[in-house]
Amino acid sequence: MSDGIMSKAATMEIPISSNGDTGSLPEDDGLEQDLQQVMVSGPNLNETSIVSGGYGGTAEGIIPTSTIKGSGLHQPHPSPTVGGEEVVRGIAVEKFDIVKKWGINTYKCTKQLISERFGRGSRTVDLELETQIELLRETKRKYECVLQLARAFTNHFYSLVQTQHALGDAFADLSQKSPELQEEFGYNAETQKLLCKNGETLLGAVNFFVSSINTLVNKTMEDTLMTVKQYETARLEYDAYRTDLEELSMGPRDASTLCRLDTAQSQFQSHKDKYEKLRADVAIKLKFLEENKIKVMHKQLLLFHNAISAYFAGNQQQLEQTLKQFNIKLKTPGAEKPSWLEEQ
Repeated sequence: MSDGIMSKAATMEIPISSNGDTGSLPEDDGLEQDLQQVMVSGPNLNETSIVSGGYGGTAEGIIPTSTIKGSGLHQPHPSPTVGGEEVVRGIAVEKFDIVKKWGINTYKCTKQLISERFGRGSRTVDLELETQIELLRETKRKYECVLQLARAFTNHFYSLVQTQHALGDAFADLSQKSPELQEEFGYNAETQKLLCKNGETLLGAVNFFVSSINTLVNKTMEDTLMTVKQYETARLEYDAYRTDLEELSMGPRDASTLCRLDTAQSQFQSHKDKYEKLRADVAIKLKFLEENKIKVMHKQLLLFHNAISAYFAGNQQQLEQTLKQFNIKLKTPGAEKPSWLEEQ
């Protein structure tokens, strides 16, 4: 699966110049924000569970301490108390190890991040992939703008339809009470009634457009960007442990260093595997997202154009046909909530 992708997305280390310039690469949001991201995945040491893992780890190996405490502290005989103390001591040691590992990992990542920012180190860059990621973020910002404007259009047009409805009722009332102008008030009331009906149909179409764009932006694109964030964290960890391994490799080769070197090599390989897997995952998700985006937008833009054109051309038949074409159904009159109001 990943061979084709990996051959296209060649990875290389790019040294950071003294002024932190990375050439064509976009700058990150800020050092403080990145440091907060590094620090946010702290160890879980609450009363109910122990999580084995370091920074950015999963919740594998969760041990309910309530069960352990129950076995050691609520026995009817005093003899198991010693065993209970040993269990509690073991829990404390494990918690300490978790904090220690997390602290070391966080320190390495923070050191790497600062080194990159101030031009004293290098970072691994997949130019093709990072260009696609930045394009996705820019596309998401633009689609969010379209979504905001479409929602504003819906709100304004809904107010217009409500006003037309009230105006039609007023004309109809005056038609009954003004015999000398009954005909004039009457056909104005009918016109407003027709406009109101067509407006409700248009609102149903526009709301369908808004709902679909909202799903694309805030679910589909956001899901891919969550994987991107995991990839970026893995990239930072990978470079941090790569730098650590390189520094140890250049040091003296005594017994102590060789032991540390073996550990560093093992940790580096683990983070390298994680980084390469997430890089492949991101590449695949970006490909599928692009295909899905084109498919969704082709349909929604056609719907929006046809519905708007039919309404303002006064073509009621074409407007209703547009809703049938895209399988959009309006609620029956008297429904609790008008069909064009988007479900929040």
